[in-house]
Amino acid sequence: MRERFLLRDFPPLHLIKMKLKGKVHKFGSNINTDEIIPAKFLNISEAKELGAHCMEGIAPGFAKKVEKGDIIVAGKNFGCGSSREHAPVSIKACGISCVLAESFARIFYRNAINIGLPILECSQVKRISKNSLVEIDLDNGEIRDLTKNKVYSGQGFPKFMQELIKAGGLLPYIRKGHR
Repeated sequence: MRERFLLRDFPPLHLIKMKLKGKVHKFGSNINTDEIIPAKFLNISEAKELGAHCMEGIAPGFAKKVEKGDIIVAGKNFGCGSSREHAPVSIKACGISCVLAESFARIFYRNAINIGLPILECSQVKRISKNSLVEIDLDNGEIRDLTKNKVYSGQGFPKFMQELIKAGGLLPYIRKGHR
């Protein structure tokens, strides 16, 4: 059942580009997994339905405002709290293409990469405004704020992590013969 919500409802991610572009949805620091997906939704196993409740613990109605490809920008320690995989699944399923933050909770970072959700650390995220149009190059970590015409540096993904993201996460990556 766990695999069902991780893989079944997502579009084919082998076509994902390592450049992402979207409108910014801004959050502060210490956004925890209960705020990302409240515990009352943890019995949901369909990714799309989880996505409909994304960020409901801190921003009710958030998922309705997201357009496919939008980007979450947050402060420090994004994804702290429990180790539930539901949190990155709900973010990805609601249409967010990437999360930028000053830092991530370790287990959230691992869970996001394992399900194929690109996340990038950048110490300069405070300079990026809500509703800005941002382009992210996952190859080199370059973040372009197209609204302000500014460029920031994040940590790019190593080649193997890019392949893992392109595959759609760890399980599809392994299924394709990578070990």
